[in-house]
Amino acid sequence: MTDMQITRGYGFLENFLAKQREGVANKLILNKYRQGRILDIGCGLFPLFLTNTKFKEKYGLDKIHSRKLEKSDVLLINHDIKQEKKLPFEDNFFDVITMLAVIEHFEKKYATFTLKEIYRILKPGGTYILTTPNKWTHSLLKIMARLKLISQQEIDEHISRYNHNDVKNILTQAGFERKKIQLGYFEFFMNIWGKTIK
Repeated sequence: MTDMQITRGYGFLENFLAKQREGVANKLILNKYRQGRILDIGCGLFPLFLTNTKFKEKYGLDKIHSRKLEKSDVLLINHDIKQEKKLPFEDNFFDVITMLAVIEHFEKKYATFTLKEIYRILKPGGTYILTTPNKWTHSLLKIMARLKLISQQEIDEHISRYNHNDVKNILTQAGFERKKIQLGYFEFFMNIWGKTIK
């Protein structure tokens, strides 16, 4: 699709891994939502996932200049969620919200606040999807970054680590019901996906 670097910093496998996350997220989204709105938080300068998913309205949120992506229906919004805690949307606005390889960049206390904001702007019955590296991969990711297989810059910014139980706990603290949380693995158990419904 593109040779553009998807994440910050260089890593031989970065684009491949971003496409794997994209594929997992797309499979988790039911067709009934696709006539509505999706928000991808931490979409990056080039929002690979949003350009390759089908939705009536697509929004990306990151530390970028607000603009409409050329030759695309993606609206990119400049917002630093570490600085501006309240998300710039009204209550019950989105049918689907995703955070792919983002939550590990926050302290868990701050991640809980962000997830409460996600809960606020997600429509009742809407879906939230996240991906994050599995807790046990931390040392392996550091080695892969030193070998320039993945971005050193991205890995150096990992603050928190999660396993399935950690993901369940942080989602329930934000208001999501434990019984509605689904969890799984991908990339040889190195990454976790989580899906829940408001």
